[in-house]
Amino acid sequence: MAESYLIYDVGSTYSKVAAFKRSEAGLEFLGRAQRRTTVDDIIKGLDEARAALGPEAMSATSEAAALASSSAAGGLRMAAMGYMPKVTAKAAKEVAMNAGARVLEVVSHDEPAEYRLEILREIRPDIILLAGGTDGGESESLPENASLIVKAGLKSKVIIAGNIAAQPQAAQILKDAGMPFIRTGNVMPTIHDLNVRPARTAIHAEFIKQITRAPGLARLAEAVEGGEVIPTPAAILMGAELLANGAYNQGGVGGVLALDVGGATTDVHSVMPELNDLRPEERGLVINNDKQAAFRTVEGNLGLRVSASGIVETVGPAGVLTLRDRLSNKNKTAGGVDQNEMSRLVDYAAFLEKNTEHLPVDQWERDIEPALATAAMETALRRHAGYWATEFNPTLGLAPGSPVGRDLRGIKWVIGVGGFFSHNRPELGLQALREIFKNPGYYLFPESPEFRLDSNYLLYAVGLLGKICPEQALTFAKNYLEME
Repeated sequence: MAESYLIYDVGSTYSKVAAFKRSEAGLEFLGRAQRRTTVDDIIKGLDEARAALGPEAMSATSEAAALASSSAAGGLRMAAMGYMPKVTAKAAKEVAMNAGARVLEVVSHDEPAEYRLEILREIRPDIILLAGGTDGGESESLPENASLIVKAGLKSKVIIAGNIAAQPQAAQILKDAGMPFIRTGNVMPTIHDLNVRPARTAIHAEFIKQITRAPGLARLAEAVEGGEVIPTPAAILMGAELLANGAYNQGGVGGVLALDVGGATTDVHSVMPELNDLRPEERGLVINNDKQAAFRTVEGNLGLRVSASGIVETVGPAGVLTLRDRLSNKNKTAGGVDQNEMSRLVDYAAFLEKNTEHLPVDQWERDIEPALATAAMETALRRHAGYWATEFNPTLGLAPGSPVGRDLRGIKWVIGVGGFFSHNRPELGLQALREIFKNPGYYLFPESPEFRLDSNYLLYAVGLLGKICPEQALTFAKNYLEME
C-alpha cells in the first residue's frame, strides 16, 4: 500500500488537490490547495494546485498514489427506462442518481412507445440505464425498449440492468444495430430488493470513458489508481456511506445527512444504516427511496452561481431577503421587504449566472450569499425528506399524522459540504445549518442533529480513500469531523 496519496477533484470552475501521508498512526492530512480549472488541458490546473500545497507536502508526496473525482463535464446525461413507473423505472432512477449521474428523464413501459421515442430523441442522453422486470418475471419491456433505443438513432451507451432472463434478447437487438452496451446485474432482482452496486459500477466505468474526452483527463485517468475517475457526487456519497456504515474492523457513526451546495446544483445525501437490516415484509411490495439505506437527490435549479436565479424563483425574492435579515440579525422594516431590494436581488442573481467567478464585493452581497445558500439547502432538503400526512388518503391507507416518505428523524449527524462552507467563517456555516432545522414544519427532518462542517472540502477524498484503506479513512474522517 502506498505511503502517501494525492486526491484530486476536477470541477468546472476549480481543481482541488488534498495530500495525505499514511503511517502506523493512520492517515495524516498534509494540506489542500486549489486553482482554476484549465479547460484547454486540465493537467495544468492540477499541477498548479499541487505546487500550491507547499514544499513540505510536495516532498512528502513525491511518490504518492493518485486518486481522482471529477464533475468537470457536468455529469453524465442519463435516461432511465423501466417497466412499472413505481417499481423498476423508479429503481433505475435511484441507481443512476446514487452513481452521481444527471438523470434527465425516467420513462416506463406503460407510456406510449411514441412518447418514449420522442423523449429519447429530445434529450439524447450519454447513457441509458435499461431496467425492467424482476429476474424470471416480466420479459417484454426490456427488448421493446431496446428496439426503441435503436429506432431513436442514438449513440448512447446502454447499460442493460433488467430481468436477467430477458437480457440476451435485448442485448442481441442492440448488437445487431451496432449499439454499444453492457450487461450487468438486475437493479431489482426481486420485488423487495434494490441491487445498486453492479449498475453503479458500470455507470462509473462509462463516466471515465466520457470525461476522458476532455483535454488532459485521459492522462489523469492513466495516472490514478485503477484508472478510475469517480463522479464527484458519487465520491461524496461514498464518504458519507463509510462514515455511517463503518469498515470491517470499525463501527460507523450511524445516520449521516450531507448537504452539498455548489455553484450549479444542491445535492442532499442521506445514509441510514439501520435500513440495511429490514426484512422483505418491512420493505413492502414496492421499492421506495424511503427504504434505501443510502439515497441522493440533486436539485439542478438550485446553485449559488450557475443556478442562482433558480433559488430566487423557487423561494421568491422576499423569502431570500427575509432569510438574509434573520441570518444577519436585522429587523425587517415595518412596511415589509423593499420592492427595490427585491428587484436588485433578481438582477444580482442573473448577474451571478453570467459571472460565475464573482465574489461578494460589498456588505449587501456578503449578506445575500448565506441567504441564497440557506434557501437552496432548505428547499433541497424538503424535497429529499418525508413529511407528515395532513389529510386522509384511503388509496394509500394514510391518516393525518402518518409519516410519508424518507424519515430522517433518527439521523444524528448533519454535514455541510461545498464551497460555501470551506470559503466562509465556520460560524456563518453553522448559523445557516441551524436556520434550516429551526422550524421543520411537517417535514421529517433530523430531530436533534449535531452539525459538522467539511471546512477543508475533504468528504470526497474520504470516499475515494475508503476504496483503498477504509479503516484509516474512517478513522481520519471521524477525527476530522469530530464525530467520536
